[in-house]
Amino acid sequence: MNSKIFTIVATSLLLLAFAIGVQAATITSCTLDRDLYKQGETGYVLLTIYNNKDDTIRITEVTATIDYFYTEGTVYLQTFFTNSTLPVEIPQGQSSTFHIPFSLPTNIASGYTKLFCRAKTDLWNDPSQRWYQSDNPTAEPVLYIESPYKEQFEQQQEVNQQLQTQLTQQQNTISQLEEKLQTLETSYNNTALAMYILIAITIALGAAMAFLMKLMWRPKTIPSPAPQ
Repeated sequence: MNSKIFTIVATSLLLLAFAIGVQAATITSCTLDRDLYKQGETGYVLLTIYNNKDDTIRITEVTATIDYFYTEGTVYLQTFFTNSTLPVEIPQGQSSTFHIPFSLPTNIASGYTKLFCRAKTDLWNDPSQRWYQSDNPTAEPVLYIESPYKEQFEQQQEVNQQLQTQLTQQQNTISQLEEKLQTLETSYNNTALAMYILIAITIALGAAMAFLMKLMWRPKTIPSPAPQ
């Protein structure tokens, strides 16, 4: 009886050691759907698992856990699960890809943080015709959350740029008006000078003509007859 119990325990320990020691799956790719996110946005992780063993494995769980700070400094953990129907079996030498959708709180702190992605796998044991718990491959893609102040700053910069453009246009308009005014003033001065010269010439001609007419119309003196 004791020998039978010993055999069962030894077999169980061997199977447990086998289950702990195997490496049945590898995460060959773990990427995010874009480079940066804003507070309150949603996204997803695209995770590919490869079966590098000589037998079939099955995926029983695929998760992404985010360890992040809210803006007030409190630390939170939140776990997101794949939207695929599990379990999924992967034959030897083949891969399967999983989507893990996630959503960010509206008051999550900005900056870099990591998503801890993990898959739970079972390995098929053909001699015993059973599934045994296998390894849990992991990956940690880096997620960047953009500060809302950056967007506000960029919007303010855009407004300032528009105002600067409008101010430049107004300054150009004023400069053009000043140039036109200066041109008109120069033209007026030239016209006034020409008028003054014309008036002076007219006055001079009138005076000359009056003088000539006075000379021409001056009465002649008739000499008195000589006495006899």
